[in-house]
Amino acid sequence: MTKFLHIADIHLGIRRYRSEERAQDFFHAWRDCIERYALAEQVSFVLIAGDFFDARKIEPRAMNQAMFCLTRLRDAGIPVVVIEGNHDSHEVGTKFSWLRSLSQWGYVKLLEPIYEDGLARLEAWNEQTGSGSFIDIGDIRIFGSIWYGSTVTQSLTALVDLLRDHHDPQRFNVMMLHTDVEGHVNHPSPPLPVAKLNELKDYIDYLALGHTHKNFVIDGWAYNPGSLEACSVDEYANERGAYIVEVEGKQHTARLVNDYRQRPVIRVAFDVNGQTTPEEFHEALFAHLRLELTPHKADNDTALPPVIELALKGQLGFKNSLLELNRLRDEIKKEFKPLLVMVRNQTVPVEYAVAAGLSETVSRGERERRVIEDLISRDARFRDRSTDLAGFILEAKRLALNDESPTQITEMIESKLADFPT
Repeated sequence: MTKFLHIADIHLGIRRYRSEERAQDFFHAWRDCIERYALAEQVSFVLIAGDFFDARKIEPRAMNQAMFCLTRLRDAGIPVVVIEGNHDSHEVGTKFSWLRSLSQWGYVKLLEPIYEDGLARLEAWNEQTGSGSFIDIGDIRIFGSIWYGSTVTQSLTALVDLLRDHHDPQRFNVMMLHTDVEGHVNHPSPPLPVAKLNELKDYIDYLALGHTHKNFVIDGWAYNPGSLEACSVDEYANERGAYIVEVEGKQHTARLVNDYRQRPVIRVAFDVNGQTTPEEFHEALFAHLRLELTPHKADNDTALPPVIELALKGQLGFKNSLLELNRLRDEIKKEFKPLLVMVRNQTVPVEYAVAAGLSETVSRGERERRVIEDLISRDARFRDRSTDLAGFILEAKRLALNDESPTQITEMIESKLADFPT
């Protein structure tokens, strides 16, 4: 029996929310995953199906993070087989990439088709040059690919033809592919149709996917583990992890594991409707948070302080500026002690309440006039003249948008005010 580890989308070097600790989370997930599932399980090899790094230009710290585990794997005699993803692929017009360098230095084995004059071919792995398209490890043959982007559907036809000649019917054949797949889309680029993907089935026993940051399986032969860590708060709810795959002859079992170190994220929503003053809002919000959250204890060695995302929704009963979001973040952090607090202000300010209540059939111009008129009427001195004053403001805006001179705009305003009753 052969056992291997399949991971993807590690994104070492990623920067999120201006937090150094959050950036470190991606290294900790990578290290913990390798220690738990590669070294402890004594796998025969590790597959990384693209986006090992978050960018083509790698900061020294990200390279150090990569080398920390790659060195340990090499010392343990566990090969690391990789392909380039869209984040860490070589630039157009050059063959250089850091993955290619790591391959030539013997830390990974970068597999990719060879392209010359627009034609592709597959070559067996060459240990001396640190390059090749496929490699045999025990009874398993592993094929690589490149980041095809929007051309993946067309490119797969040529790849299938090549696999017909190079797959080994006596071995368990594995292929790595970095792409979105129809029905599991997470990116704007056109996904690979499942019907096209299935053309690989005649030659591939296990398709190791990457690129989409959530876990999914297609027909018990194509596996996407998802990113090791959530690359954004919106991705936190996605199931993700790594696959431990056991192969016996032409049969396999794939087990998703995700009990490695990951930063928890807590999402809380609060409806601001009904609070007419900042004081009422503050009191009601913190009463709600105390029901939803438990303060993190600094002496808890097993639980990481979470990222808290607070979404404020509804219609404000006071000016938006009085929310004081920075102060709100500081108070939440002080009481609940998370790693980060992010506030999404999705409320409708009281200044625009009149527009929020209008039918969708009302034109933008009419909405704008109503908002301005409502703002003016809040001042008792001008309440009875709000309609006329709103007209002056909109006329001044129209002249400004038509590139009329400031003098002409001023003359218009003075003319209107001269006729304005006192």
